[in-house]
Amino acid sequence: MPTVNDLTERTVRVGRRDIFLTEAGSGPPVVLLHGGGAGATGASNYGRNIDALAEHFRVIVPDMPGYGRSTKEIDHEDPFGDLASAVRGLLDELDIDRSHLVGNSYGGAAALRLAMETQDKVDRLILMGPGGIGTTRGLPTKGLNALLDYYGGEGPTREKLTTFIRDYLVFDGAAVPDELIELRYQASIQPEVVANPPLRRPSGPSALRTLWRMDLSRDRRLAEVQAKTLVIWGRDDRVNRPSGAQLLARTMPSCDVYLAANTGHWVQWEQAALFNELARAFLS
Repeated sequence: MPTVNDLTERTVRVGRRDIFLTEAGSGPPVVLLHGGGAGATGASNYGRNIDALAEHFRVIVPDMPGYGRSTKEIDHEDPFGDLASAVRGLLDELDIDRSHLVGNSYGGAAALRLAMETQDKVDRLILMGPGGIGTTRGLPTKGLNALLDYYGGEGPTREKLTTFIRDYLVFDGAAVPDELIELRYQASIQPEVVANPPLRRPSGPSALRTLWRMDLSRDRRLAEVQAKTLVIWGRDDRVNRPSGAQLLARTMPSCDVYLAANTGHWVQWEQAALFNELARAFLS
């Protein structure tokens, strides 16, 4: 069984940016795209999944642009489109013609946007509480507000991050160790990140256009995505509304849904054994 000692790390130049990634295993390629919470990184978001999936697949886990050890640059006028372009460029640099994509939240939106734009690059999709689904069809959730407000006001604080993670990101906040929060907090206060937060409220004259670009459920290309898709959504998600799962099932031609009880927004972490088994079976 692969362990953390089997991981390799490297940085790949993709266009104007450097993308840091972690790899493990061999077989069909599976790219794991992390969420957009403050201090997120690929390896920390999927720390409970990489080894299990690497028993069957070549697992590739990038730090998304703006996060971790990747270049701190993102197009805020079309963030999901920019992320999709970065992932597509990464696949090209790795000489991967076609890959499974697994995306949580922000990463789910990037995976979905890539599938909408370049279907021949995507084999199967697993989406966990993806962003951009119904985001203009009501007021933001309290969890999403907490996420978007992290760098506002008095700026990033450990208390803000603790509240977001324990009150909104997961169902059982007591299950999240202090060490994980501290790791994410330190990553979130890197000077480059504070100066240019990767995820923030759209503002300025293009704000309305950006909001509409970020609501993928209003894009007619969503109904044209042919990739077999598994949506795994926490029933108690306080960041992105679980009703988005049924919206995707109604819209996408080949979309199955699994609603996980007693689970919040971070389903691959909270329900790791369940997620790993579902992912292995679906991608196989």
